[in-house]
Amino acid sequence: MRAGRSVTVGRGEAAYGAFVPHPLPPTIAYDGHLLGVLSDADRALGELNGLGRMLPDPDLLISPFVHREAVLSSKIEGTQASVTDLYALEAGQPGQADPSPRRSADVQEVANYIDSLKHGLERIRTFPLSLRLLGELHLRLMTDVRGNEARPGEFRTSQNWIGTAGCLLRDATYVPPPPDVLMDVLGQLELYLHADDEANPPLVRLAVVHGQFEMIHPFLDGNGRIGRLLLTLLLVHWGLLSMPLLYLSAFFERRRSEYYAGLLGISRHGAWERWIAFFLEGVRSEALDAAARAKRLQDLQHRWRERFTGIRGSALTLRLVDVLFEGPILTIPRAQALLGVTYPSAKVHVDKLVSAGILMPFGSRTYGRAFAAEDILRVIDS
Repeated sequence: MRAGRSVTVGRGEAAYGAFVPHPLPPTIAYDGHLLGVLSDADRALGELNGLGRMLPDPDLLISPFVHREAVLSSKIEGTQASVTDLYALEAGQPGQADPSPRRSADVQEVANYIDSLKHGLERIRTFPLSLRLLGELHLRLMTDVRGNEARPGEFRTSQNWIGTAGCLLRDATYVPPPPDVLMDVLGQLELYLHADDEANPPLVRLAVVHGQFEMIHPFLDGNGRIGRLLLTLLLVHWGLLSMPLLYLSAFFERRRSEYYAGLLGISRHGAWERWIAFFLEGVRSEALDAAARAKRLQDLQHRWRERFTGIRGSALTLRLVDVLFEGPILTIPRAQALLGVTYPSAKVHVDKLVSAGILMPFGSRTYGRAFAAEDILRVIDS
């Protein structure tokens, strides 16, 4: 088979088939269509990277994109949580929208995703992108949430499979490599992450790495999320983006059936070109979307800052405006800590933003009340 080989594991009635992917890279046939979508994706990504370099304070805009990605990547796996839920948790206001235990568990899973992503982005500054790092990410992703029993941080030593809920191994849609060859195929993937591949441009390499990782499925749980985290890390690690502004989970979630069909088509039919074209369409679509969202957030920040610029004693209010883009749900104690002022002083600055219509009361609490920059949340969560 073009993408790998089928193997039979076990004997008799206990026997089952599994798929072992060939080492990367595959030989890609570049026709006119594939070259066209590659050109479009390259151009859109380049424009997004240029926009990121021009932003006066890009770090303020990274947080909204990270939070949106965490929610949507987790949503693909069935987790139900919103960006607002996530920011509320971080602001010490969990359960304001939905206090049910299931919702709380979902929000914690998404929070773990952010922790994993931030850890990975920090680590690749000084540490190679490696199997060890993937284990670290998985440990942070899966600790103290559903799937915690699936050996967080460890590559599997038993067989897993993909199929409808509750299906048995013999009825699986796809069976990844058996445990006895798992570390071999993972080692080959790790080598490719650092190898020269002059035959394929970086975005194509990114597509095949994601496809290969999902075919390997090296963990008992959390493979989809780790695979999408890996995309973000590679975009930065390979220098395709100077900062993490592009995420593909929105595209994958929106076209979920095509996403899964494209991945399955690689192992079943060797349909690398079809998968790569779909992936590149996602890069183009989400790069354009990210640029538009960044512009909307930047316009909001500029418009809000204009209201207070030049007004005596407004320096701290302006600082609070900027802080809202890192965390658009705010309490007065949090404002106090961020600004390094007394509680009454923090309340004055929060009240200014409420009076200006920038902040709105959030949740139902009367004590320890919170406020939300709903305009920011709408940009992120739309």
